[in-house]
Amino acid sequence: MDQRVTVFSESRDDPFALHLAASAVLDDRGTVVGWSRPAQDLLGYPETAVLGRPVLQVLIDPRDLRAAKNAAATCRRAGGWFGVLAVRHRSGRLVEMAFRAGALLRDGDVREWFLVGAPAAEVLEWQRDRAVLDGLFRRCPIGLVVHSPEMTILRVNRAVERFTGVPAVSFRGMHTGALLVADDARKAVDRVRQVMQTGRSLISTEQYTRLERDPTRERAASVSAFRLEDPSGRVLGVAETVEDITERHRARLRLALIAQAGTRIGTTLDVETTASELADVVVPHLADHVSVDLSQPVTRGEASAQGLTEPVVRVAVRSILDQQPGLPQPGGEPLQFAPDTPQARCLTDGRAVLESVLPPDLFSMEPRQAEYPPDLGVHSLIVVPLGSRGLVLGAMSLWRSRRPEPFEADDLTLAQEIASRAAVCIDNAQRYTQQQQTALTLQRSLLPRAVPHQAAIEVAPRYFPARAASGLGGDWFDVIPLSGARVALVVGDVVGHGLHASATMGRLRTAVHTLASLDLEPEEVLSHLDDLVNLLAAEQEAVGEQPVGEQVIGATCLYALYDPVSRLCSVARAGHPPPVVTTPDGQVSLLELPAGPPLGLGGLPFEARDIELAEGSLLTLYTNGLIGERHIDVDTGLTRLCEALTHPADPLERTCQAVVDSLVLAHPADDIALLIARTRVLPPQNVASWGLPLDPTSAARARALTTAQLTEWGLEHLAFTTELIASELVTNAYRYAGGPVTLRLIRERSLICEVSDTSHTSPHLRRARTTDEGGRGLFLVAQMTERWGTRYTREGKTVWTEQPLPGQ
Repeated sequence: MDQRVTVFSESRDDPFALHLAASAVLDDRGTVVGWSRPAQDLLGYPETAVLGRPVLQVLIDPRDLRAAKNAAATCRRAGGWFGVLAVRHRSGRLVEMAFRAGALLRDGDVREWFLVGAPAAEVLEWQRDRAVLDGLFRRCPIGLVVHSPEMTILRVNRAVERFTGVPAVSFRGMHTGALLVADDARKAVDRVRQVMQTGRSLISTEQYTRLERDPTRERAASVSAFRLEDPSGRVLGVAETVEDITERHRARLRLALIAQAGTRIGTTLDVETTASELADVVVPHLADHVSVDLSQPVTRGEASAQGLTEPVVRVAVRSILDQQPGLPQPGGEPLQFAPDTPQARCLTDGRAVLESVLPPDLFSMEPRQAEYPPDLGVHSLIVVPLGSRGLVLGAMSLWRSRRPEPFEADDLTLAQEIASRAAVCIDNAQRYTQQQQTALTLQRSLLPRAVPHQAAIEVAPRYFPARAASGLGGDWFDVIPLSGARVALVVGDVVGHGLHASATMGRLRTAVHTLASLDLEPEEVLSHLDDLVNLLAAEQEAVGEQPVGEQVIGATCLYALYDPVSRLCSVARAGHPPPVVTTPDGQVSLLELPAGPPLGLGGLPFEARDIELAEGSLLTLYTNGLIGERHIDVDTGLTRLCEALTHPADPLERTCQAVVDSLVLAHPADDIALLIARTRVLPPQNVASWGLPLDPTSAARARALTTAQLTEWGLEHLAFTTELIASELVTNAYRYAGGPVTLRLIRERSLICEVSDTSHTSPHLRRARTTDEGGRGLFLVAQMTERWGTRYTREGKTVWTEQPLPGQ
């Protein structure tokens, strides 16, 4: 029997395979006694050229002769050899060959040597391929699964063994997806079948799997798959690579959730809106249910305590369920947590609480004294404080019920990161609310609290503070009673927002009242206001108090003066939108006025226009916030305003509300001041006027006329004082003025006595000495009247007095 050392490979793709490799047989002296056809094809020597010749002489290059002799010695000593030698081709070129050599023992102890060779490059490439294949199944960290066409597992590598905890040998013959829960197994089978049928590979697709032995833990895997085919195209199966990317996937989700929290939380400066945005971000990405509880002072814009002990208010609730049984809704009664609950510990200590597995008796407290779970299946809880600047503002509670995996330490860290960002936004909103309330309180204290009743007009005012992030503005309105039953209507708008604008508005409103009490014409009032604004701006610049990014003080204003006796309305504006006039028959139009520069520019004149208004006309004054909201342009706003004013006979409050419904948003971006006035006219029988000559008999004439008129009005009890007042005023006009004198009596809410002349000299009240023969007239007038004063007109001046009427 021959004994042969195995030097051929059984693999069909191995370069040392019998049908591929060059082979030769050497006797014990190294003479070639056998030569194969592949050897002839590879080296170019026919059998006749090599048989019977020493192999070292025929094939080995002299430079590799020593290496060849060493290989022969090793072969004799060990019974075999493997290595690389340079072999001479018949053409003379050298060919690097990899050789395997083994001994053959024949009958009679005759020893021969079997030599197999292949190109060294092909052998090296094959060895590298074998190393890669071996590495994939033994050392590769990425899982490899080979599926058969019958959807069974042929082989897995050791990474899959580590991933599943099942030995690799146990996988052989298992059905595809056998270790997965039913839903995930069905998806895995469909995925492999699709690749096998279509031949389209899958590249790095993310799959989510749960093992049957640990169904509560969801894993993320990056799966690639490709079809296996033999050279003839026959399908041999599908190979899948599976990489466990659970931690990387979770980290990416956490980063995405943090980024989402940064963009979605804090879009407004409203506490409740910010809390709702926090709840929206958390559910369902981190928790199945969430509630946000804030201390009562925070919701009111007040500071919170260091450790919360007072009740909290639920401001936001979110859940993956349509109904949340047992979970108090926002806007309900204040909640008081029992001392043992995680919420109470979190609020008191300001530290987060993680309950990965909830004890069964956690929610067995008395009603409304503890936090009840929103779902009977709740199994895990996180409570994190909402703290900023060392203060605890509230707490956020997160539950899991439908998601099987419990909360972990990484989830707690993520919840704390989101909560800390949200707490800063809530704190900013709370501080903004506090500033808004302070500014609003200041602003409301500066605005008229009640509109005085006027016989000249009926008014319906509205004021809406801004709800934008820029803060309150400086809009204002006023209704100022003047002498002679007249009334001044004012609207204005200070440039800027916040406390600074509100304070400036208060100063300007006070100045308007002072100027109006002087009975100045509208254009004169605006001129004095312009000087005041310039003065305030200069003071602000001098002390460096100008807010960063804001312009120097400026304002717009519209001043209207209405006389119910003459029905004349004198209007002037300083950069303000013109008023809207509605006639009694419903005709609406903008009053054409000289624009006038805004207050604060200085040096430019203001002009007034006189218009006669029929009784029952509407005069509408407003600030630009009414017609210049962001959702409409100014022209559209004016059109809507005019449409809402086409029914002057309607109750004034209804008309005012129609304007509000048409133009005012729920949260206006700018302050809005609106003032609608319906004009009235004093009946002719309530006004008596006489022209008096400038002679010594005028005083007596004035007393007689006054007594007769008061008797006609049924005011005889005022005859003595009134005729004395009229006599003194006419006497002063006779002494110090020139031209005709006019005496006028007006019966309104008070008895008004006016004496007009052509002089601009103002009468002065003085205290006469005992030796003086005169100077006591105005002193007596002041003592007998409720008010008195002087107003100037283009033709002269008017001295007026008012006496209260009985019952008024």
